[in-house]
Amino acid sequence: MSDLEKPATDGDDTAANSTPVDATFPSELLKGYGRYREKSFLPNRRALEDLAVYGQKPKVLVIGCCDSRVTPEGIFDVGPGELFVVRNVANLVPPHEENGEFHGTSAAVEFAIQGLKVEHIIVLGHARCGGIEAFRSENPQPLSDGDFIGKWITLLEPAARTLACNPVDRNIEPQLAMEYAGIRQSLKNLRTFPWIADLEAKGALVLHGAWFDIRTGLLKIMDPETGIFHDAPTNQVVIGV
Repeated sequence: MSDLEKPATDGDDTAANSTPVDATFPSELLKGYGRYREKSFLPNRRALEDLAVYGQKPKVLVIGCCDSRVTPEGIFDVGPGELFVVRNVANLVPPHEENGEFHGTSAAVEFAIQGLKVEHIIVLGHARCGGIEAFRSENPQPLSDGDFIGKWITLLEPAARTLACNPVDRNIEPQLAMEYAGIRQSLKNLRTFPWIADLEAKGALVLHGAWFDIRTGLLKIMDPETGIFHDAPTNQVVIGV
C-alpha cells in the first residue's frame, strides 16, 4: 500500500472503520465521508496537503444563503480553497457598524477582504428563498422567543422601500422581485464598509450580484449599471429549461 492509499489517522491508532465514539452520529454522513476519502481526498491528497501547509488563497468571496439546496461550490464547480463562502439566512449583509455587538457576517467579510485579499465579492441569492418569504409574510410567527430570524430579516426593510418607490424589475412576481432587491441591498450595505468602498474605487475589488434557480439550474448575473439580472453565459445546454 502506497502512502497515498494509507488512511490518515492524525496520530490516532484507531482503525478508520471502527465504531464511532458518538454512536448517534448520522450513519449516512459517515458513509458519505467514506466515499469522500476514496473518491475526493486520496486522489487529491497532495493538493490538499499544500492547502493545509501553505494556507488558503481564494480570489472570490461568496455571500450566500444557508439554504441546504444552494451550494456555491457545486454551482460554480470548484474545489477546496477556491472560494471563501459565508452563508446566512437570505444571503444578507448588515451595514457597517462599530459597536460591541457580535457580527458574524461582517467578521467573515473583514477577514476575506483584509486578511485573504480577495478580489471579488459575489452576493448569491436564490429562488424560493425562505428568508424572503418570511419577510413578505403578513403575519409572521416567531420560531422562538428570541425571534432571531425576524430580527435578522429586518435588514430587508430598506430594500422593500426602494422596491416600492423605484421598481427596477417590472412584470415579475413579487417574491422574485424581492429576492433581487435583497441582493442589491446587500451590495449597497457592503459599500458602507470604508475599506470595501476604498478598494472598489481603486479597482482592486469588484462586487457582483447573482441569483440561482434551484429547479432549473439557471444562474442569473446582475448588470452593475442597471441592476437588472440576466442569464449567465454558458456553453452547456441545460436540459428541460
